[in-house]
Amino acid sequence: MPARLVAEFIFLAALWGASFLFTRQAALELGPVATAWLRVAVASVVLWPVLVLGGAWPAFRRHAGRILFVGLINAGLPFGLFAYAVLSISTGLAAILNATVPLFGAVVAWWWLGDRPGRWRALGLALGFAGVALLSWNKATFKPGGTGWAVLACLAATILYALAASYTQKYLRGIPPLATAAGSQFGAALGLLAPALLTWPATPVTWGAWAAVLAAGVLCTALAYLLYFRLIEAAGPARTLTVTFLIPVFALAYGALLLQEPITPWMVGCGAVILAGVALATGFIDPAHWLRRHRPATLP
Repeated sequence: MPARLVAEFIFLAALWGASFLFTRQAALELGPVATAWLRVAVASVVLWPVLVLGGAWPAFRRHAGRILFVGLINAGLPFGLFAYAVLSISTGLAAILNATVPLFGAVVAWWWLGDRPGRWRALGLALGFAGVALLSWNKATFKPGGTGWAVLACLAATILYALAASYTQKYLRGIPPLATAAGSQFGAALGLLAPALLTWPATPVTWGAWAAVLAAGVLCTALAYLLYFRLIEAAGPARTLTVTFLIPVFALAYGALLLQEPITPWMVGCGAVILAGVALATGFIDPAHWLRRHRPATLP
């Protein structure tokens, strides 16, 4: 991969890793629903002229219903769930749980699209979910002051991402990515508008919270989506999707440096198990290919 694309790849991971930090700072004052709505609303405003000038408006208009729906389950609801979660758990832990999206994506694709995983991919799924269980077992308590609901919110968000991926593959194939990326933000903004107004904070919001949600909308959503699809076009989807492995690294670093969140060996170890499972489940690591290449030659 050329050095320029590598730099853009790292920058994308840094942007998405920062989204957990910005979301937490905004949600502390705005609340989860208003934070999620403002994030997608800001992204919609930024992406609207890009959609029109980029020539994707006719495609969006033809498929508006499905694109708007996928936006709700791929942006609006997951953003709200993560905003709720980071009020109780560290941003680093939320990012590690977010890295399970490809695992749930493989399960949903198997159930919905009949994309049955092979032996090694199935092993990756089992390994990844084992890592999630180990990471969550001492945190998912539902007693007063526990973080069980926050952990479940993160996992619910990743399941929604997975459902949105299969829905897109089934119903939105062949549509320009810009139409889906920008249009989905409109759908999320429309779907969250009424709940956001009903839960709008009664107390004044500081400039710091406004700046955080603005950064989440412009940098971590609008710019990140444009960069993501640019990388897919230049480097291919398989390479671009490996950004999943870097996002928790940046999120953990931001949380430790800026929020003084602890990074425990248990978190790092379980995160490594999860990422190893993701690598196998997505085919990023293919032991079968390696074994075929290194199989001893048979005698004639």
